[in-house]
Amino acid sequence: MDRDELGAALREHAYLEGDFLLRSGRRSRYYLDKYRFETRPELLGALGDRIADAVREHEPEAARLAGPELGAVALAAAASLASGLPFLIVRKGAKDYGTANRLEGVFEVGERVCLVEDVVTSAGAAIEAVEALREAGLEVGTAVCVVDREEGGADALAEKGVRLQALFRASELLNAPKSAAKPHG
Repeated sequence: MDRDELGAALREHAYLEGDFLLRSGRRSRYYLDKYRFETRPELLGALGDRIADAVREHEPEAARLAGPELGAVALAAAASLASGLPFLIVRKGAKDYGTANRLEGVFEVGERVCLVEDVVTSAGAAIEAVEALREAGLEVGTAVCVVDREEGGADALAEKGVRLQALFRASELLNAPKSAAKPHG
């Protein structure tokens, strides 16, 4: 699936119109439902490949990937399979049982990590994940997301010393033609 086909498929399967409250607290007339693309094997596989390519290009020193729960975990797993890099799951908060970890997975202090995200609006969740990774002694300088909604997230991450690399900008997807592919399931 080439980039244009992938963009058209994302629009076809994940673009919704209406009145939506975003995690950022903002309201939007459209929503890109990450679960509608992350749960489709053909899209998840293609996204994993593209994320792995972006990591190789923009963060070649990365020793591992990291995906904030819940939305980016499937993407981080797909990119891990495509790149061969292990990944971490960044919990929203430390669990209160078992190991009480905030980060799930094995890592070494000082390793370079590339954050994987789904849809970035204000980057609040991504910044929380970056802070958790840095508190654990990991280096984070790049985040790769599927879609940048172009609503300040890249600038907010830049203020934290993190470059955002987006596979797609929302403006591209909103203007992309719908794919001719028939929906599955």
